[in-house]
Amino acid sequence: MPKLPVKNLKNQIVGELDLSESVFAAKVNKSLLFAAVKHYLDGLRQGTHSTKNRSAVSGGGKKPWRQKGTGRARVGSSRNPIWRHGGVAHGPVPRSYSFHLPKKMIQGALRSALTEKYNGNAIIVVDAFTLESHKTKPLRKLLDGIELTKKLLIVSSGDNVNLGRASGNLQSVKLVSSREVNVYDLLNHEQVLFSKAAIQKLQEALSV
Repeated sequence: MPKLPVKNLKNQIVGELDLSESVFAAKVNKSLLFAAVKHYLDGLRQGTHSTKNRSAVSGGGKKPWRQKGTGRARVGSSRNPIWRHGGVAHGPVPRSYSFHLPKKMIQGALRSALTEKYNGNAIIVVDAFTLESHKTKPLRKLLDGIELTKKLLIVSSGDNVNLGRASGNLQSVKLVSSREVNVYDLLNHEQVLFSKAAIQKLQEALSV
C-alpha cells in the first residue's frame, strides 16, 4: 500500500498517511493523460477568430466592367477572393473547441497523473494550512523551509483566505481546491502540496 509522511509547516514529520492503491498505484495510461490535457486546454480556447467573406466586405456592388467585348476575363465583383481587398475564402469562423470527455475517462486520467507524481516523489502532505498572516513573505519562507522551491501546485480542502491571498503574488505557485484538481495542473507543476484533508477528499472521490 502506498504511504506518505505527513508534515507540519515546520517541516517536521507528525504522522503517516495510507493512500489508496487504486488512485496512487494505478496503471499509467498515457493516451488518457493526453486526452484529458487536450480536453482542458481546448476548453480554455475562446474561438473568437473570424474573417470577412465576400458578402461582409464593403463595396463591390458594381460590376467592374461589362461582361463582353473588353478582352478581359468576366468579373462580377471587385470583392471576390482573388482580388486585392476582396473577401476571404474558407476563412476561420467563431466556434467552440470544447468537446465532451466522459467522466470515467477524466477520473482515470487523474489516477494516472497522481500515480506519476507519487512515483516521482513529487507529492508532499501537510497536516493543515494554518497561516497567521495573509502576507506573501511568511508563506514563501514556509515553502522554502519545506524545500518547495520549484513550480508548485497547492491543493487545499476548502476556503482559506490567508492562504489564497498569500499565494496570489507567488508567480510559480497555483492554489486550487480538491474539487478543482485537474490533469493539466498536476502535470504542469513539478511539485504538489496537499493538505491532509484535501488528499483524503480527492482519493475518496477517485477510489473505485
